[in-house]
Amino acid sequence: MKDLQKIRKDLHHEILTKIDLSREVEDEEIEEIIHSAIIAKGKKVFLTLEEKRRLKSDLFDSIRKKGVIQPLIDDPEVTEIMVNGIGNIFVERSGRLFCWERHFESKEALNDVVQQIAAASNRVVNEASPIVDARLENGSRVNIVMNPIALNGPIITIRRFPDSPIRMEDLIRFGAITSEAVEFLRKLVVSGYNIFISGGTGSGKTTFLNALSHFIPEETRIITIEDSAELQIQGIPNLVSLETRNANVEGCQPITIRDLIKASLRMRPDRIIVGEVRDGAALDFLQAANTGHDGSLSTGHANSAKDMLLRLETMVLMAGMELPLPAIRRQIASAVDIIVHLGRLRDKSRKVLEIVEITGYQDGEVTFDPLYRYEGDRLQKVGELKFTEKLERSGLM
Repeated sequence: MKDLQKIRKDLHHEILTKIDLSREVEDEEIEEIIHSAIIAKGKKVFLTLEEKRRLKSDLFDSIRKKGVIQPLIDDPEVTEIMVNGIGNIFVERSGRLFCWERHFESKEALNDVVQQIAAASNRVVNEASPIVDARLENGSRVNIVMNPIALNGPIITIRRFPDSPIRMEDLIRFGAITSEAVEFLRKLVVSGYNIFISGGTGSGKTTFLNALSHFIPEETRIITIEDSAELQIQGIPNLVSLETRNANVEGCQPITIRDLIKASLRMRPDRIIVGEVRDGAALDFLQAANTGHDGSLSTGHANSAKDMLLRLETMVLMAGMELPLPAIRRQIASAVDIIVHLGRLRDKSRKVLEIVEITGYQDGEVTFDPLYRYEGDRLQKVGELKFTEKLERSGLM
C-alpha cells in the first residue's frame, strides 16, 4: 500500500535539491521541476490522476506559498484560519467554526511557513522573540506565537479580509447599519468629528473603520498608524501609512504605536487614523485629537460604549504619566466626540449596536448621550446630536 505522505516528503526533498537557489527562480520553472519529478515517481509507483494533481498542488504550495493552508488563504469565504501546531487547523467560514481535515505533516513544514510569513513583513520570530504580528500579501492580519510560549506551537492565527474593501453600501446591504445612520456618520466624518470605534474581537472594527474612512474628503492629508498595515484607504492622494517595528536580534530597537503617533505630529497631518489603541498609546491619540487634528479615528476593544470610556482611562494610566483621574477624564471628554460600538449577535452577524455622543465632563465623570441604539431587530435613532458646531462650520447643518 502506497504512503502518499512519504511520497510527498520524498518528492519535496528531491525537488529542493534541483532548484538553483543562487538565482531568482520563476514559478513556471518550479512547476516544471515538480511536474517532471511526479512523472518520474509515477513510473515507479502507480499514481492516479487525482493523486498527481493533489501532489503537484501541495508541493508547489509548500515550496512557493504557505503550504497546506494556501487553499484556505485563497478561499474568499474563509474569514479566519487558526493553526494549532501540527495537530489541528480550525477554519471560520460564513461565521461558522470547524476543524479542517488537513494539517501540517511536520513541525519543520510549519516552521518554514512561519518564517516565510515573518520575513515577508520584515519581522523576526524565534525562541528569543516568540510573538509577532505580521500580514500576508493579500492584506490578511497574522499573529504568530512560537515555542516555548506556545507549548503545542507554533500557533498561527490569520484574519482574512475581503479582496476588495467593504464600503458602507455593503454594510447597509448586510444589515449591519441603516442608511439613515450612515448618512449621519458621513456628515460627522466630513465635518471633522473625532470618532472612536469599539467592539469585541471579530466584531468588525477594522472593517468599519475602513468603510468610515471613505467619507474623508480627498484633499485631506492622512497619517495611518498600525501594528500591521491593514487599512485599505482609497481616494486619498496625500496618504502616509506607518507601521510599527519589533526589536530584532540585529539590535534594531522597537518602534511602537506611541513612537509613530509622536512622529506623525511632525508630518503635518490633517487627520490621524490609529488602527487600534491597546496601551499607553491611548494618551498620545487623545493628545493628538486635542491639538487640532479634528476628524481623527481609532478603534479599541470593549463590550459597550461606556466600557470603552473606562478602557480608555485604564490605557492612559498605562502610559505611566501618573496623571490624576479627573485630568484623564477631561482629556477623553475633550478629545472624543463620538463612539460607535459594534457587536456580534447570536446568529454571528455583525451589527452597529450603539452610536453615542460624548457630551462633556460633569461631577467627576465623562458624560454621554445615546444617539442610535440597536433595538428589536434594527438600529434606531434615540437622540439628537448636542454639539453641532463642527457641522455648522462645514455647512452640513
